[in-house]
Amino acid sequence: MKKFYLFLPFLLIFTAGCETTKPTVNLTPLEMQSMQSRSYDSKKEIVFPSVMSVFQDLGYSINSADVKTGLITAESTADSDKVLRFWLGITKVSQTKANAFIEEIGSETKVRINFVVTKKKSFGYGQTDRQDAQILTPQPYQNAFEKIENAIFLRNNS
Repeated sequence: MKKFYLFLPFLLIFTAGCETTKPTVNLTPLEMQSMQSRSYDSKKEIVFPSVMSVFQDLGYSINSADVKTGLITAESTADSDKVLRFWLGITKVSQTKANAFIEEIGSETKVRINFVVTKKKSFGYGQTDRQDAQILTPQPYQNAFEKIENAIFLRNNS
């Protein structure tokens, strides 16, 4: 019985650290596209740098950007769980990645943004695990598009 009491604190630590599964959001492709896309009555030469500057304003570092293809890739700073690393030797890093595709369609420029949360874990003996989850709530997209609209307005009126 005494051995059980010695094992109990370790059992509590491991069960308290377990992640629960998050409910999945079932959106149709059309609903996702609607949430992730906006069209603007401006040229691509105005919209592209507006999207880049908004990503930077939101705390993202631009990894790559190409006006010709209209692609921008960016990532946030990484956040590491120092408690797990200290006590258990497990490294857990979380980071958000953002991608944008900007294209001119007729007289409008369409922007589609995708945000993905990446979680990486490293265990002893070189074992690693990675989970990517697309952000499927409208608020981050609405926030980004409001800021893009303001940046386009400023560029068009300066």
